[in-house]
Amino acid sequence: MGYERNYEALTVGLTEIAQAQMHVKEVAARTPLQQNRVLSARYGCNVLLKREDLQVVRSFKLRGAYHLIKSLPPERLMRGVVCASAGNHAQGVAYSCQALGIPGKIFMPSTTPRQKVNQVKFFGGSDVEIVLTGDTFDDAFREATEASRKDDLAFIHPFDDPRIIAGNGTIGKEIMEAVETAPDFVFVTIGGGGLAAGVAAYVKAVSPATKLIGVEPEGAPSMRVSLDAGEVVPLETIDKFVDGAAVKRVGDLTFRMCRELLDDIVLVPEGKACTTMLDLYNENAIVAEPAGALPIAALDLYREQIAGKTVVCVVSGGNNDVDRMQEIKERSLVFEGLKHYFMVSFPQRAGALREFLDEVLGPDDDITRFEYTKKHNKDNGPALVGIELKQRGDYEPLIARMNQKGLSYLELNKDPVLFNLLI
Repeated sequence: MGYERNYEALTVGLTEIAQAQMHVKEVAARTPLQQNRVLSARYGCNVLLKREDLQVVRSFKLRGAYHLIKSLPPERLMRGVVCASAGNHAQGVAYSCQALGIPGKIFMPSTTPRQKVNQVKFFGGSDVEIVLTGDTFDDAFREATEASRKDDLAFIHPFDDPRIIAGNGTIGKEIMEAVETAPDFVFVTIGGGGLAAGVAAYVKAVSPATKLIGVEPEGAPSMRVSLDAGEVVPLETIDKFVDGAAVKRVGDLTFRMCRELLDDIVLVPEGKACTTMLDLYNENAIVAEPAGALPIAALDLYREQIAGKTVVCVVSGGNNDVDRMQEIKERSLVFEGLKHYFMVSFPQRAGALREFLDEVLGPDDDITRFEYTKKHNKDNGPALVGIELKQRGDYEPLIARMNQKGLSYLELNKDPVLFNLLI
């Protein structure tokens, strides 16, 4: 990315990652590095997937959490630990507490889905106390840090700790030990930066020529913004959909390491991540969470550069709630240009709706949503109309027929504020 490299300034390297491996192997699976025929054929290269979605807690988070906790002095360890998380980090900490037989207090937002709370209970058992507090991760984080200070408990940060980074770096170690020749590219998700920093630290140390590409969701580009500014910049607002990577502020240490180690950062639209999730499931029977799908979604943005190369994508996790599938499909269709929403003011006369169906809709177009915005006076109010197309090319003819018919309408897809409010 044009920065002058200073690898000697890094605080996590081969030694720290090798030490972390001694701890991590006690609890974490050595996940497979699988060649993917579908993706390899699609991009004309050799695509290998590092399947952290097959980890015992279905994400990479166990690695860093366990290494940090196991590294604590015995007297500190037995007092217990505390963390804040709305998902995978909480599960990693909970599993570690049960494995080591120590108490843990995990603060989670009150809005956390029940499925995630139940998973944390399952992995932590009687060793873990879950505290639901506040509406956001930031609320839970404040409560957790206060409890850490008040009760003198070790705080297990989700990403900005050298031991967390070293634990995550064992993924890079496993990748390099599993390949016959060094990969040309490694794509890895960035949230707070702990995974990217750890993987890059090992891979760059043993194969400087390998390109490390960080991938962020378009709606939460905290590392990209910070690197462009030359310092850590907290974002005021983010799109929280890619919950495993939607972070307002990256870590100070992870920022410094990513600045030294990453070759590029690409931003993936949330809708593109959804399309990738559905493709992974339909074509490969892989259940990836949004953050886990980001590196594979990024391949489209690097299509020319990766042709004929060996490419590794780290599938960071597979904790995807089935209740989100309808939203995932919806976001995918909108991104692909196959789902469009309109506010339509129909002429106030009999047969206007029938004419819309007969003369405006194409033969393969389908109305998936229709509701009048005025519940008690439908004759004088516009209607919200959702239309699903068979192919992207059907959009322009649809708009042409609506204009030819003289309809008064507003395209909600082109108005983010109204789209989020109404859809």
